Amino acid sequence: MAEKKTNAMRQLDKAKIAYTVHTYEAEDGAIDGVSVALKCNEDPSCVYKTLVTQGADHNYYVFVIPVAEELDLKKCAVCAGVKSVEMIHVKDLLKITGYIRGGCSPIGMKKQFRTFIDERVLQCAAVLVSGGRIGTQVDMKPEDLLKAASAETADLCRLIR
Repeated sequence: MAEKKTNAMRQLDKAKIAYTVHTYEAEDGAIDGVSVALKCNEDPSCVYKTLVTQGADHNYYVFVIPVAEELDLKKCAVCAGVKSVEMIHVKDLLKITGYIRGGCSPIGMKKQFRTFIDERVLQCAAVLVSGGRIGTQVDMKPEDLLKAASAETADLCRLIR
């Protein structure tokens, strides 16, 4: 039986971007990103999560960072050129993006928001992001992810010491 395509996969197909689908068991719904990386047998530094924020200007901004890292909201605000950004409420995610928690992809959202991907993505041979549903990841070249998400790179993560 053929895999049912998600918005993210349809967008990649339309842009003629090569990707590989990885699936994993997620019986209890969303799991943390490091667990996703381990289930996909991938290095967590090249498995990225998608976080959605709202700026002080009321616009939404998307940030894509390695699953084991934490977003630095001050750095994000500087990137976006706004006074501040804050995470949106999980309950608003579906309405804003068309995706649910644990299945939010930076590709194929309801609307194209300004998107930033942590600059370390360029050090990965391949990068995995959500394929648009829980239990599905898509694997592609970092340059292709940047193109598909209409994203720019920036330093986005908090220094963890």
